Amino acid sequence: MHTECFDCFLLQANKLLAKYHIRNDLAKEIIMRFRLFIDDHKDNNLSAPEASCLLHRLIRKASRIEDLYKKEKKEYNKLLLALEEDIRDIISKSDNPFQTALRYALAGNIIDFGPPKQFDIYRALSLAVSKDPAIDHSRLLAGVLQNASTVLYLGDNAGEILLDKLLIEIIGHPNLYFAVRGGNIINDVTLEDAKIVGLTKIAKVISNGYNAPSTLINRCSTAFQEIYRKADVIISKGQGNLEGLLDEVHKKIFFLLMIKCKVMAEITGTREGDAVILYNQKMSLPKRKGIRL
Repeated sequence: MHTECFDCFLLQANKLLAKYHIRNDLAKEIIMRFRLFIDDHKDNNLSAPEASCLLHRLIRKASRIEDLYKKEKKEYNKLLLALEEDIRDIISKSDNPFQTALRYALAGNIIDFGPPKQFDIYRALSLAVSKDPAIDHSRLLAGVLQNASTVLYLGDNAGEILLDKLLIEIIGHPNLYFAVRGGNIINDVTLEDAKIVGLTKIAKVISNGYNAPSTLINRCSTAFQEIYRKADVIISKGQGNLEGLLDEVHKKIFFLLMIKCKVMAEITGTREGDAVILYNQKMSLPKRKGIRL
């Protein structure tokens, strides 16, 4: 078990327990149950997204709040919508709109309330165009997209999806699906968020049928699995989706994300804070069943 993973979960849990004023005895019970669950499954290849599902389920039940990050999701959807036309204008006037849109989509991945560290979306956006990815397979992505019959774009976080929308506009593929989570988890994107930012107007938005902060294929709906299987190329946003799809070597997957922890930095051979456009058919990564605790 990675100490960093468990410590991250505890920090996230304590912030939520304090936010919703969960009484002390119940908070201690939640942490104890979570510890016991992790210990009971330490030999069962339990993944970090699966552990996150349980933790948030316990806190939702205790708080009686179904969407623990509703306020934050609303705030960042609104914030990015206010910046939409300015960023679209920058993209359209750039020498390479595809590359510029990619950089903004990467920058948006910093909007994540899962990791305990603070983030600054304004700084990330101001550096978006000038920040070179530590791994950059974007030219390969452009080439694969030209020949793809079906594209599947896996969303990650609310707010961030406005920048995904601008990238999808530039890609301009007539048969592009955008996948959202099957339910509320952290500040991950749901169908409601996709509607708010206008994604439903430019892409075929679908639910993956499961509320993990990742794409766990064996837990997703049959309808999602069918689209996943027929997709010629998959664009996977965020660290959570990489955690769940690291071993999906039989599919062409491009991972677009910001590296947010030491564990992922070690696996990808990068550093915390790096931006990554990683083609799974091009990069040799350690063979793992997701990112395990």
